[in-house]
Amino acid sequence: MIDKINVRVYAAAVKDKKVLVLFEEYAGEHLMKLPGGGLEFGEGVLDCLRREFDEELNVKINILSHLYTQEDFIVSRFRDNEQLLTLYYLVEIVDEADFLILDPCIEKAEWISLESEENPFSLPVDKIVYEILQKKFL
Repeated sequence: MIDKINVRVYAAAVKDKKVLVLFEEYAGEHLMKLPGGGLEFGEGVLDCLRREFDEELNVKINILSHLYTQEDFIVSRFRDNEQLLTLYYLVEIVDEADFLILDPCIEKAEWISLESEENPFSLPVDKIVYEILQKKFL
């Protein structure tokens, strides 16, 4: 039975036809995902995004625009009782020289090409966002 909603806020930082992705381990699974994370009680979605970048990657961001809000019903891959709601924003990193992975779960960060014919993401909404980014930047 689903009795919780988990609001997730993610960002696409794009430069030179590439998007920043994180490789991390979560619940024993290796994932490639966009930067961001869970909304905390009493927090706005944009504040959440700024906090996540600060806590995980030691960088400040400028939020450029809303990119996408998940439209379909999705149950969490990791918790059967949670419905997911994900929001995505287009951002730029203020100073990449400050970039430092602070979260021990993040194995590495990489700029991956938007020019790939095969969608590299496994998470369903990240797949949709990758296609949106391809249409917007290619």
